[in-house]
Amino acid sequence: MEKNNPTVTRAWCFYDWANSVYSLVITSTIFPIYFSAVARKPDGSSVVNFLGFDLDSSVLFTYAISAAFLIIAFMSPFLTAIADYSGRKKLFLQLFCYLGALSCAGLYFFTAETFNLSVILFVLATIGFSGSIVFYNAYLPEIATEDQYDRLSARGFSMGYIGSVILLIFNLAMIMQPGWFGIAADNTSLPPRIAFLSTGIWWLGFAQYTFYHLPGNVYNRKPKGSWILNGFKELKKVLDQVKNLPLLKRFLLAYFFYNMGVQTVMYLAAIFGEVELRLPSDVLIITILIIQLVAIAGAYAFARLSEKYGNVRALIVAVLVWIGICIGAYFTHGQLQFYALAAVVGSVMGGIQSLSRSTYSKLIPATTKDHASYFSFYDVTEKISIVLGTFAYGMIAQVTGSMRNSIMALITFFALGLLFLLMMRNKRVLEAQPESAHALGGK
Repeated sequence: MEKNNPTVTRAWCFYDWANSVYSLVITSTIFPIYFSAVARKPDGSSVVNFLGFDLDSSVLFTYAISAAFLIIAFMSPFLTAIADYSGRKKLFLQLFCYLGALSCAGLYFFTAETFNLSVILFVLATIGFSGSIVFYNAYLPEIATEDQYDRLSARGFSMGYIGSVILLIFNLAMIMQPGWFGIAADNTSLPPRIAFLSTGIWWLGFAQYTFYHLPGNVYNRKPKGSWILNGFKELKKVLDQVKNLPLLKRFLLAYFFYNMGVQTVMYLAAIFGEVELRLPSDVLIITILIIQLVAIAGAYAFARLSEKYGNVRALIVAVLVWIGICIGAYFTHGQLQFYALAAVVGSVMGGIQSLSRSTYSKLIPATTKDHASYFSFYDVTEKISIVLGTFAYGMIAQVTGSMRNSIMALITFFALGLLFLLMMRNKRVLEAQPESAHALGGK
């Protein structure tokens, strides 16, 4: 297949446009706030009973995220190996997309009476989102040449930020001015639930453009025998290859630690603002909007920074900024401080995500055809780091009674990630990698 085909690369980026509404509406803004409101008792208590366990709602929210990512972390390596062997990467992408989108739509029925079922739907939506991402990411080295990885990855994230902001603004208008949409002002639960429904429809609808143009079987593989058995053999083959790629392994260690901090901040920023700072919902949502809008420029800025100084140096800069963000968050007490912190988060959020994806793509051997299997290691690293990060954050908050203490753990995660990034600049390690890996350290 011809690489850098504009129609194909545009369709690939468009999936970011389609699925990023989940990240913004469901994990970052409207759903966490609605979740907390539904869980709050008339006496102000936020302790809920979920499947026989009494938990604070904010802790349950973090545990639900952890459970979803733990499930997909176990599934991902085997499914990606099967997808590589069978040439059915797009099919798996579609299946997870439909699971996530339909689960989001099902949250339309989220009320106090359906609390347990709705938490399960939230977990399924998260599994659908995270499961589809690994197959989506695996297309990057198959549809573009290496010199385009950074820019194309940044373009995808930027499209995601733009699309999700458009839908969020529509949903915010409906929540703040329900009369414009023919909704009674006292029916406060309906607009958020329509937002969840619209998220599922948006995700499912726009993904069809991606599915139509994205190639189904790039290498024209014709599987013989059992997909499952041969999938396991494919996974073992890739695992043996990974063992002989020291720079890739070192990057995965760095990514594991700094991603624990990045993802925990992204998933729990709204909860922190509500619980610790007592900020109203409109302030929290404006904050998330600031992050999204600044992140568009941030993604492109770090792509250019990597072109000039190399991927590893650009990532080191990003991690140092994240450490500063955590220190600032610990001492944040007011609304204006929260806004300022959000602007800084946005400047590095898009950059570190897009650059991490493109950096990993450059570390994969150019001769391989098992991109989904390779990206399953990236995906498992990401998911386990999210599980441990959100779990640690929730556990520390539950034991100490303050989320500020959890922030100190995030600083430790970022510091460890920084250490491994600094170790990647060792020339002896670079020499053990394919020639293209030298560009990671700069020109």
